[in-house]
Amino acid sequence: MLLKKNIPFSYIFGKIKHELVWITLYAVLIVVLYENYHITRISIPIAIPTILGTVISLLLGFRSNQAYDRWWEARHIWGAIVNDSRTLGRQVISFTSNLYEDEAILNFRKRIINRQIAWNYCLGEYLRRKPCRQSLEKRLSTRDMEYLIRMDNTPAAILDLQAKDLKIALDKGWINTYQQIEIDRTLSRLCDAMGKCERIKNTVFPVTYSLYIHFALLFFIALLPFGVIEYFGFFEVPLVVAIAASFLLIEKMAIHLQDPFESKPTDTPMTAIANSIEKNLKQMLSEEVQERERQRATEKDYYLL
Repeated sequence: MLLKKNIPFSYIFGKIKHELVWITLYAVLIVVLYENYHITRISIPIAIPTILGTVISLLLGFRSNQAYDRWWEARHIWGAIVNDSRTLGRQVISFTSNLYEDEAILNFRKRIINRQIAWNYCLGEYLRRKPCRQSLEKRLSTRDMEYLIRMDNTPAAILDLQAKDLKIALDKGWINTYQQIEIDRTLSRLCDAMGKCERIKNTVFPVTYSLYIHFALLFFIALLPFGVIEYFGFFEVPLVVAIAASFLLIEKMAIHLQDPFESKPTDTPMTAIANSIEKNLKQMLSEEVQERERQRATEKDYYLL
């Protein structure tokens, strides 16, 4: 996502600039034929493009609503990922917390939390069809990377590593059965969220529906100059361009919203969300280490007394 408070007009109209150039030339041609060559029989009743424009407006409205539903569902899913990521970090830290914990438990916490941070980045890049190896190498061990390289679905493989470490923690007695079940439920919710994102990504908007709307829109724009030329003369050109731009922008907006996992201004801000999750989880881990040190210092002072 392009994180800007205000999207520049150059970006907005840049998406339809070629269409507007052709429409302008087309409208100028019609008005030249009408005014200079007095071909008056090319005008048609304004009611014809009006009726067609009303029908296209309904179709575009339906498509925009469906596209927005896909975008909102994607944002809702990533909101749940934020909550479950924080829950996983809290569970791992609190369930394995004790005053006399050894280095193995500390390493277990770091592995789980670093993997979850890597999973968030990896899922965003996986949905954008981009390689995620660089973001993983900075956060995962060499052993984990050797395992993930062999897998096609890297986010799912990371969750599999989490489950395996969870079984090791149960076998070693770092967590009990009830705690293992609760953490596994959190991992299952993360897996469900990943599946929902893949469903949105892999379910394309019906191509025939998009083509029908687009062809109907072009037909409406082609008829529009003939309907207004009799009333506006040369002012027909900016009027046709303005109306055409409005319809084309609505169509482009729907096209952008229908796929919320691309690098566009309307994209779900997955990288920004992953950055926020990383910051939260690292603060949780750092605060827990400091708290352990304070407790140990207090315990040491108590025995010295």
